[in-house]
Amino acid sequence: MSSVLYDAPGPRARRNTLIATAVGGLVVVGLLVLAAVQLAKNDQFAGDKWGPIYNPANQYFVATWRALGGGLVSTLEAAALTLVLALAVGTALAVARVSSSPAYRWIVVGFVELFRGLPVVVTIFLVARVLPEFGVSLPPLWYLVIGLTLYNCVIIAEIVRAGVNALPRGQSEAAYAVGLTRFQVVRMILLPQAFRIMLPALISQLVVVLKDTSLGVFISYEELLRRGNIAVQNLGNPLQTYLVVGAIFVILNYGLSKLAQYTERRLSRGRKTAKAPVAQVAAQASTSTGD
Repeated sequence: MSSVLYDAPGPRARRNTLIATAVGGLVVVGLLVLAAVQLAKNDQFAGDKWGPIYNPANQYFVATWRALGGGLVSTLEAAALTLVLALAVGTALAVARVSSSPAYRWIVVGFVELFRGLPVVVTIFLVARVLPEFGVSLPPLWYLVIGLTLYNCVIIAEIVRAGVNALPRGQSEAAYAVGLTRFQVVRMILLPQAFRIMLPALISQLVVVLKDTSLGVFISYEELLRRGNIAVQNLGNPLQTYLVVGAIFVILNYGLSKLAQYTERRLSRGRKTAKAPVAQVAAQASTSTGD
């Protein structure tokens, strides 16, 4: 049987694929065994290194998880504040770019291109170093939130603008025909539909925000990674602690990715459901016309 895109592999191709798979599997197993041997030589499997993480009877277990839990709360707090502010500022930028006149639209475009081109860690450092020079002294949380907001708001602005541009032009033209202004068209007609279209992309951007909160370690904000560093300095088990910190980030980001996929499926199903009654009405109208 042949596929539309490719021919089904023959006996020789299947045999070569099986051999390559077996060799690749042996290489992976060999690397894992080699890593385990090296870790055992360095006493990385000792109970005193894993105990503070996995053994409730260990004297440092409660303190370690209390510290990591506090760091997780700080991470989620920074991510939530950044998401709300970036969504508000990004939406305002998208509206300004879409509805403003060409005379001063270049200001919005320049702002977007500037912060989209800067690395996010540079943006955070600029905020943490420049604002105190102007007498603005804030907790490290807000330096991190402002830096992340400046970076992510321009990304969200481009996402929203892409959603607006993806809509049929007939909708805005019909709104202009009934006397609505450009701002009213964007606010009442285009933005709600753009958010619905781009909602999966916006949720995916939350994954980026959540990961970037770990950059707060460079400005001494005690988020999850910073708390992990402090635990490593006290316990001397970097491998074990960073494995836990990494696993927490993976679980959170995996959940957000699945939420984005679920939202996209629901939106696609909703569009198909909405189109079905329209098709039925059109078919009935065609039948009635034929009669």
